[in-house]
Amino acid sequence: MRSIGLDVGRDSAEVAIVGVDGRTGSGGRIRTTPEDLTAFARTLGPDDRVVLEATTNTWAIVELLEGHAGQVIVSNPLRTRAIADAKTKTDTIDAATLAELLAADYLPAVWQPDAATRALRRRVAARAALVAERTRLRNRIAAVLIRNLVTCPLSDTFGKRGRAWLETVALPEDEREQVDATLRLLDGLAVEVGQAEVGIARVVVDDARVRRLLTIPGIGPHTAAGLVALIGDVHRFGRPSKLVGYLGLDPIVRQSGRRSWTGHISRAGQGHTRMLLVEAAHAAVRAPGPLRAFYVRVAARRGPSIAAVAVARKLAVLAWHLLTHETEYRWAPADLTEGKVRRVELAAGSPDLRGRARGDGHAVERRRRTRAADRSRLERAETEYVAFVAERRRSDAAAATGERLSGRRPAAPRSPSPHSAVRLGVGRVRGEDTPMEDPPGA
Repeated sequence: MRSIGLDVGRDSAEVAIVGVDGRTGSGGRIRTTPEDLTAFARTLGPDDRVVLEATTNTWAIVELLEGHAGQVIVSNPLRTRAIADAKTKTDTIDAATLAELLAADYLPAVWQPDAATRALRRRVAARAALVAERTRLRNRIAAVLIRNLVTCPLSDTFGKRGRAWLETVALPEDEREQVDATLRLLDGLAVEVGQAEVGIARVVVDDARVRRLLTIPGIGPHTAAGLVALIGDVHRFGRPSKLVGYLGLDPIVRQSGRRSWTGHISRAGQGHTRMLLVEAAHAAVRAPGPLRAFYVRVAARRGPSIAAVAVARKLAVLAWHLLTHETEYRWAPADLTEGKVRRVELAAGSPDLRGRARGDGHAVERRRRTRAADRSRLERAETEYVAFVAERRRSDAAAATGERLSGRRPAAPRSPSPHSAVRLGVGRVRGEDTPMEDPPGA
């Protein structure tokens, strides 16, 4: 069995081979064109294993090789460099290092998503790039207004009324030309963002995972699609904390001797999905429910910024439970969830029947009653969660007092709390790392 390492560049790849005798040799350099890669793949056999680092063109190369090689492994480049750091670095040495690590079964591999997940990731990334460009253009207009000491009297400068105000505001001629050009670019970009969102909606409209995530307050269609694309198979995360760490929402832990402390979040992994979760957290805490109670409690101690990140972590844990147990969030507002699902269906091309429903007085009254019932139910859940936290703190304080008086903590186990359903918010209750527990450092 041969172990083959590829050090892949933009135009070519260096090949190193560890043979059955354990010796490492050079396999030469090949161009990263479909023709040359296909010819190289035909030289591989079912007993050969190939490894390459994750780069921009990795997955296209993997698809060409995996039909011929026995196994194609994608290595985590950050961890590989930590294992095999060297003063002398060349493509030949890097390829040989990958091959030798593979032969020794000491290679930090990454999870390889299927073709559908890779396609969804590309769609999500394309929309994120368009949104980032839209933000850059809006900031350009904001800079023009600041330079000219102009303040927009409206809350949304780029809404319908804000756009009308921007087109008439008095500015120097060159600044006026820049604002008009940027507005035209924004109009064209809005069309492209809409097309990207339509493409995502058509892919996820029938995805049960997206529909489960939409039951979580604050999580909209784009956040749900981004989470599904990033997570892929949720079962590769053995527990919620693994997903939290994958998203970079876990705190950095420092330890030296007997001292240990936690710092800010690690920010590992993809920043776009983490940002979407933080935005979802800000939206989630505007509605009554356990999430808002948790935010208020953490904000009182640590401030609103840290509290929002703590809620984002809570949303990630909730997502793990919902996807793992294939259930819906217990405290989901029915009317709000229905509206989110309907937006996805409309973007995917379903007929819009809202005009007919809007003129139906009975439908309007039903929606009003549903919203009132949802709000009452969520307010009760929030009150019960606050009571649960207060009860737990009293229990912990009593246990600590008993420990100080007797020299050890009482051994009697704590009975299950009647508020465990409020704490969890999903159909199945687990004993550890539940979504309503405090995150480390919160």
